[in-house]
Amino acid sequence: MSGNYRDKVAVITGAASGIGQGLAEHCCRKGMRVVLADIETKVLQQTETQLKHKGASVIAVQTDVSKLSDMQALAQKTLENFGAVHLLFNNAGVAAGTKSWESTDADWQWVIGVNLWGLIHSLRVFIPMMLKQKADCHIVNTASVLGLMSWNNSATYHTTKHAIVALSEQLRHELMEEKSKIKVSVFCPGFIKTQITEATRNRPQSLQNPDDPEQIHSDKIFKRVMKFHRYLLEEEGITPEQAAIEVFDAMDKDQFYIFANADEFMPLIKTRFEKIVQDINKDKV
Repeated sequence: MSGNYRDKVAVITGAASGIGQGLAEHCCRKGMRVVLADIETKVLQQTETQLKHKGASVIAVQTDVSKLSDMQALAQKTLENFGAVHLLFNNAGVAAGTKSWESTDADWQWVIGVNLWGLIHSLRVFIPMMLKQKADCHIVNTASVLGLMSWNNSATYHTTKHAIVALSEQLRHELMEEKSKIKVSVFCPGFIKTQITEATRNRPQSLQNPDDPEQIHSDKIFKRVMKFHRYLLEEEGITPEQAAIEVFDAMDKDQFYIFANADEFMPLIKTRFEKIVQDINKDKV
């Protein structure tokens, strides 16, 4: 499908803002029909309206990716409106928590629910549809450069991003074994100007931390870390539109690992893998 996107159908989770919105706008510019999925109803509707005013063929579907039933409904509405899906951007993501043992059950449940279960639900729902189509398709899973590194301030976020990389690698091999026409990429961006530092705005009440001293302390640490990350995003981040261009350029080249604004992280990624090799070789000495 490289380069031939007109009239194809794209489904994008986390589409109302940030990278998802950048991808949606880029898809529309390429003449695609686009399904916007997000949990934030108001901004989702605003994004839909903005794109329709530009002449784009889009629909918006309020979706909580952590719920299988919502993802099934998303797939059904995609078929009802456009009859197929060719590009699937599993992009929805959130961040919470601090150290591994200080992050609460609610932190772990929320972040794993959105970042990892959201991806799992999407693959289980959409891949059978794509296989039946027997058409050229592409799946892009948004991870992070942190999914290839060895440390981050948020254990929950860091863990799920590694899991997304691993699941994407697994999926790629599985689909190759099936000799399917579905290609897979994992997007590992560096600093992108998104609202990830404000992800708690969408945290459900049932997964809020209890109002006790220990959790208040944990939340304060997380907020302090996010304040610093917000500064880095504004100072060093590229726009979601720029990120979307890099994603499509990489897809056209059939790249599996896709990076954007990640050059400064490459030495850290390289160091991690070098240490793995060093530790393996120690056993042979």
